[in-house]
Amino acid sequence: MASALLVEDDASSLSILRELVENEGFRVTGAMSAAAARAALAQEKPDVMLTDLLLPDGSGMDLVKEAVANNLQVVVITGHASVESAVEALRVGAADYLTKPLDIGRLKVILANVVRTRALREEIGNLRHELRKLGRFGPLVGVSEATGKVYDLIQRVAPTEATVLVVGESGTGKEMVAQAIHQLSRRRTGPFVPVNCGAMAPTLIESTLFGHEKGSFTGAERQHRGVFEQAAGGTLFLDEITEMPIELQARLLRVLESGELVRVGAEKPIEVDVRLLAATNRDPQQAVADGKLRDDLWYRINVFMINLPSLRERSGDVEVLARHFLQTLNEEAGTDKRWSERALERMAGYSWPGNVRELKNAVQRAYILAEHELTEDCLPTAITQAIPRPPTLEPTPDGTALQVRVGSTVAEVEQRLIVATLEHCGGNKQKTAELLGVSLKTLYNRLAQYKSERESV
Repeated sequence: MASALLVEDDASSLSILRELVENEGFRVTGAMSAAAARAALAQEKPDVMLTDLLLPDGSGMDLVKEAVANNLQVVVITGHASVESAVEALRVGAADYLTKPLDIGRLKVILANVVRTRALREEIGNLRHELRKLGRFGPLVGVSEATGKVYDLIQRVAPTEATVLVVGESGTGKEMVAQAIHQLSRRRTGPFVPVNCGAMAPTLIESTLFGHEKGSFTGAERQHRGVFEQAAGGTLFLDEITEMPIELQARLLRVLESGELVRVGAEKPIEVDVRLLAATNRDPQQAVADGKLRDDLWYRINVFMINLPSLRERSGDVEVLARHFLQTLNEEAGTDKRWSERALERMAGYSWPGNVRELKNAVQRAYILAEHELTEDCLPTAITQAIPRPPTLEPTPDGTALQVRVGSTVAEVEQRLIVATLEHCGGNKQKTAELLGVSLKTLYNRLAQYKSERESV
């Protein structure tokens, strides 16, 4: 049986709410203060907490933040509603927001979703445990610690209806993350509709998003359903949302807040049931400062953010991804090509400025050139001529640690240490020489030697 914690300082309201929630099959615990709620949470973690924002001994918003941090579904219920409190509750991770007097029908829908979310989270947890052994999570591939953290975030947010903003460099796999969230959500049987806001013609973007009526503008020869309607019952993914014209961002915000849209050339609104996922390769706060993203839209979509690591930050994933992409090509063509160890070493030492997209293209090129074995000669020159990427500098209690592969030559270790220290010092050669305990002349000589070796390859 699902359980619920109700936090309400009015005894009469708490009694009524308890009866409503119990009638939906929940085992209920009541609390009339923040302290009582915290004590109840210390005893048992419920499936959902419904809480007022005004409590006699503190802010209900603080309680919401604590509950969300402990991976608990939260629904805020208050008679003192405001736009600011609604936005704040959603921003910190509340699943929903209701005002008094309660809409009983809406409350029943929310509680039904809680039950489904509980079952789905259990299913995802089991699936995640099995797939991570194989380095897979939905359409995502990787075994690194950084990738595992992304898997954990997807697992937490996928079963909810929360809006998700995925932030990361170009080529890091933002759409793949969106697909994983969709596939692991309650909407997985519905459509997944991806839209690149930066690739749409400015004159057509409004029609693309919201649809249009026949004759609403020159060339509108028939009625058109926009992507919001196409994604009904499923998930809409707006990639590069900061490239959307600023004037259309206001319309998008209204649709998200009201759940209704008006086609171009129409007057009657249409209800839409869509979960929104968005992505950008910009710093969203900087985009707000630059006037590329409305601050009110930023607050609305920043309910749950996932920051994707670059491929250079995903230690160990390059080889896993390279083998995965090659396996896919072999299966498609009925071949049995293999990687050479030297080629994999070269790829592991490259910085991958184009991230996973660049890696995938490099694998495809090597596959085409190889007869049976994908050697380093099959790789792009950008990889074979690059200075080996220094291993990740990981913080430790007494500074930094540099990991090197057992069996590396002294010359290789020296080169990696020098290059890594130079990078760690932000290119400051004087500071680098001091940290390494060598003269500035020796450092310059070593760097010149590495450059000469690279140019002669």
